[in-house]
Order: sequence, then structure tokens, then C-alpha cells
Amino acid sequence: MIIISIDGTAGSGKSTTARLVAQKLGFLYIDTGAMYRAATLIVLTSDVDPHDKNSVTKLVHDSDISLVNNKGELKVLVNKIDVTKDIRSPKVTGFVSLISSYRRVREYLVGLQRAMAENNNVVCEGRDIGTVVFPNADIKIYIDCSLEERAKRRLLDLKRAQVNTNLEKVKQELERRDKMDSKREFSPLRIPECAEIIDTTNLKIEEQVERVLDLIHSLEGV
Repeated sequence: MIIISIDGTAGSGKSTTARLVAQKLGFLYIDTGAMYRAATLIVLTSDVDPHDKNSVTKLVHDSDISLVNNKGELKVLVNKIDVTKDIRSPKVTGFVSLISSYRRVREYLVGLQRAMAENNNVVCEGRDIGTVVFPNADIKIYIDCSLEERAKRRLLDLKRAQVNTNLEKVKQELERRDKMDSKREFSPLRIPECAEIIDTTNLKIEEQVERVLDLIHSLEGV
């Protein structure tokens, strides 16, 4: 079995790149960020205080979070209900770094992620894949991008979703998430040892995918 880990900053294009790479290789795609967003949605739609670490952990542990790959599209389910669109709301985005900073929440979801990878070739992306989830991944990739370009891309996505915001607000939110993700006590965002670094600032999504595929083929002959 082959495991490809893709880590990187928010808005760098790693999710879309990972999904398309998995499609082209015929591998299972695991979007760990979607799982943390699902956990956050569970909390925000309950009467649990997001800052109550113990209650949040129990609530998430008692919930069923799963990913379904269907004809190249990823669906996120919470207790068998499709929440794929709901997890992308601005409110979820505002709290996901907090919820994902809780150690026992991360440990629970990491267990689910590793179980998904059993007996499958996988492309798994997130912020601690090559460092924590799959430290022995066959290929480790770290995707980065300038803050300005990430903000422009994220703003475009939000406009498509009819979310009313502006570039400066998006930039501030990305900066806040970068800081929280890289400074958190457990599983902080960092470049995995021996990872290949790809800067996507001046790359279109098709170019990002080809760059990753070329790298994979050159290293492993996949």
C-alpha cells in the first residue's frame, strides 16, 4: 500500500490538488480538514460551549463522522447526514482552529483517518499528515503559497458560495488560522521531515496537480 501525505497552509490549494491527484492515480482521498470541520459543525449545532474542551471531546467522540468518495466527489457525513456544504460556512471556518487544537479530538480523528487508510492506497491531506498521522508516508509533500494569493483564491471561493466578505477580512482570517495552526500545542502545522516543498503562488490548479504527479512518478514510479 502507498501513502502520499500532502500538508500545507490554509488556502494554498492542497485540498483540490490532493483530490485531483487521488482521482488520477485511482487512490483513496482523505480530506482531514473536512473531518475537523465536521467536528466543529457538530459542536456549533449543539448546546455545547466550543471552549469547553471536555464537553466538546465527548460530543465529537459520540458522533459518527465519515467520508464517502463517490465518482471523484467527496461527501462528508455526520451521523449519516450529508453536511458537505454546511462545513464550509464562515462560522465553521471561524471555530475550526479552536476545535482542532484539542488533543483528544485530534487523537480520535487521527484514529479514524488511519483506519480509512488500512488496505488502501491513499492521498491524505491536512496540516499534520506527514508529521503525525502518517509519519512513515511513502511520499511527503508540503504545499505553500503567499498570503496575498491565498486570500484572493479563498475570496473567489467564498463569492461563489455567495458569502459577503472582502479581501482584507479573508487575509486576516487566514493569518489568524496560520498562527493558531502553527502555534497549537498538539500536532502543530510544520513542514514534515524529508518533505518535497511546492510553492503554488504562481501556479494554476492544473499545474499544481501535474507538479505533484511528476514528483510522485519520479520518486516512486507510481
